[in-house]
Amino acid sequence: MKKSDFWFHLPPELIAQTPAEKRDASRLMRLDRKTGETAHYIFHDLPDLLRQGDCLVLNDTRVLPARLLGRRTTGGAVELVLLRDLGGGRWECLSRPGKKTRPGARLVFGDGELEAEVEDVLEGGNRLVRFEYEGIFLEVLEKLGKMPLPPYITQELEDSERYQTVYSRVPGSAAAPTAGLHFTEELLDRLREKGIIITAITLHVGLGTFRPVKTENIEDHVMHAEYCEISQEAADTINAARAAGGRIIAVGTTSCRTLESRAEEDGTVRPYAGFTNCFIYPGYRFKCIDGLITNFHLPESTLIMLVSALAGRENILRAYAEAVEKRYRFFSFGDAMLII
Repeated sequence: MKKSDFWFHLPPELIAQTPAEKRDASRLMRLDRKTGETAHYIFHDLPDLLRQGDCLVLNDTRVLPARLLGRRTTGGAVELVLLRDLGGGRWECLSRPGKKTRPGARLVFGDGELEAEVEDVLEGGNRLVRFEYEGIFLEVLEKLGKMPLPPYITQELEDSERYQTVYSRVPGSAAAPTAGLHFTEELLDRLREKGIIITAITLHVGLGTFRPVKTENIEDHVMHAEYCEISQEAADTINAARAAGGRIIAVGTTSCRTLESRAEEDGTVRPYAGFTNCFIYPGYRFKCIDGLITNFHLPESTLIMLVSALAGRENILRAYAEAVEKRYRFFSFGDAMLII
């Protein structure tokens, strides 16, 4: 298939720049993955759209305040975005300006609480940076770092917790698993009261999630790898729900890709800790999930290819055209879709 098969017209004013006033007050489109029929709700209606025994699989990753603004010891501002922990105080980072962060460059952040040295230039232009600090690195980062918002969000976020899910637990992401931003603790309680099973897995979202598809033939696209974990407890919960006749519903494309990358042909999920570069596009046969809660995605992105694999490209493009017509909000802080 061609990248252009997944293009649609999106008026820029529909790109949500700020979150909804209440998390679960976002709009929710229900899309029947078989018939293509749509219906319109508010996200807090979700318990009414699911059945007792269904299993929601959350991604409990937490976004790191991974954007560091500092200066070079020789003068001049510098910005780093932490991408991957390589151990021993070393991180793979994006750097701006790149020409000024050559190997050997010394960097200072805050009032000197955090210092760093650029050790190498990696393939693709990212930097290998070694940090020097006292105490616990995550605590230093919480004090000095800023939230690395997606490139299409141009406004500063007043409350950084609005770019975290209420169930975020494991620090490690450079971007939020945004389908989960709609949930509140009260909504999760209502779902449990109805008999919906809720479990969590972890995938640390990388900035590669915003990387555009540059190849015209989508099969030639190389998917970025991201670290994920499925615990024995989560695997047992998901497998038991499936065996009892419940539907497995991934909350977000990150949960979907994690589950599908570790599912057996019969849908059974195995515990796992490691990397996945699972790329799902039309023609893929889903082994584990029966449904998906997700936001509305960019044209020609790997994410719209994934939802097209689940519900059919024609159904998705019709639903997206309807969303544009009805002025749904798109992307990270936008509205949601339940594909089932």
